[in-house]
Amino acid sequence: MNDVLKTIDKRVSLRKYKDTQITDEHKERIIKSAMRAPTAGNMMLYSIITVEDDKKKEKLSKSCDNQPFIKNAPLILIFLADMQRWYDYYKSCDVEKYCKDNDLEFRGPEVSDLLLASNDAIIAAQNAVIAAESLDIGSCYIGDIMENYEIHKEMFNLPDLVFPISMLCLGYYPEDSKRIIKPRFNKKYIVYNEEYKRLTNDEFKDMFSHLEKVIPDKNKFNAKNPGQFIYARKTGAEFSKEMVRSVNKALEKWDGKKL
Repeated sequence: MNDVLKTIDKRVSLRKYKDTQITDEHKERIIKSAMRAPTAGNMMLYSIITVEDDKKKEKLSKSCDNQPFIKNAPLILIFLADMQRWYDYYKSCDVEKYCKDNDLEFRGPEVSDLLLASNDAIIAAQNAVIAAESLDIGSCYIGDIMENYEIHKEMFNLPDLVFPISMLCLGYYPEDSKRIIKPRFNKKYIVYNEEYKRLTNDEFKDMFSHLEKVIPDKNKFNAKNPGQFIYARKTGAEFSKEMVRSVNKALEKWDGKKL
């Protein structure tokens, strides 16, 4: 097994960081790796905001579902699905007039553009994760950056066609760090040959059997099985409802209308 595969296999989500700033050299190497990620049509439909200001990190630790460890991360990278830059460029290039002169339809950004830009942003983020891990810099994805759209929009001066799709907390592993590699689902339930497969009740029972005895605080939600627990803790939780509201608010701008 080569070093890249070892790096992927040993990576865990890190929420406790060494009290040391990430060096400029390592920071630039991580960002450069992110920017070398595959991208749709080489358009780079994303932007990255670096956050090191303590006040902003403190605010993010509250706006992203009240997770105190966020404020202790030496470096935060916010990955933005960004179509604003391209539509600003189209405007500077008189693309709308070009379309009119050549009998072409000029359309504004739509949900499909947001999804494509989100792909670009997430791919870049994962490149950053692997690059960081290779430098002994741990990371933790924060999907909660999609919540509180209005707060984050103002906080980072985000225009309408920019949406924060993911956030990374980054920091060096502390000396006493213990990496607990969590098991993944069996491959046969995730990877299918040629076509999608829906699972039976027996297959689900086998798929989730390793969680039956290790789910923490199962009684907290009056849950009788992993499905009930996970729904109560994740899908049906208040933060998920806020994410739905926030994303729907952002989607109002992605209606294909001319800008």
